[in-house]
Amino acid sequence: DLPTERVRLHTCYGLNHGPRLHDAPLGDVVGMMLQINAGAYSFEVGNPRHQHEWRAWEDTALPDGKILIPGFLCHAHNFVEHPRLIADGIVTYARLVGRENVIASADCGFSSRAIYHPEVHPTVVWAKFRALSEGARIATQELWA
Repeated sequence: DLPTERVRLHTCYGLNHGPRLHDAPLGDVVGMMLQINAGAYSFEVGNPRHQHEWRAWEDTALPDGKILIPGFLCHAHNFVEHPRLIADGIVTYARLVGRENVIASADCGFSSRAIYHPEVHPTVVWAKFRALSEGARIATQELWA
């Protein structure tokens, strides 16, 4: 048996370069997600189809001792997210579930196949992580000011 705090659940929509019109809304699956005895829950936010998913937490209470890991970096696109957009997302989630309950992350790995074949060039990946770090720094200043 693993301690709950060592278990993380990652929800995934799969690699899909299509229009993503059939992704299940987080609000439709959040109840099932929370039934899994994990210490933290990771989900996609970086893809524009999912940037509104914070609204699921307006009506859903995060259980005590649980952590959200919203993925603010899109794993399948070669653009670098703006640090201010990342900071705004972190602050939004933190205001809904508590600042100590949010860990900013990438939404997935940057090689979504079983073999190493990245969709995003490594130099872009590092730029994305720098943007994530800067966004987290900005959000931290705002949330702990």
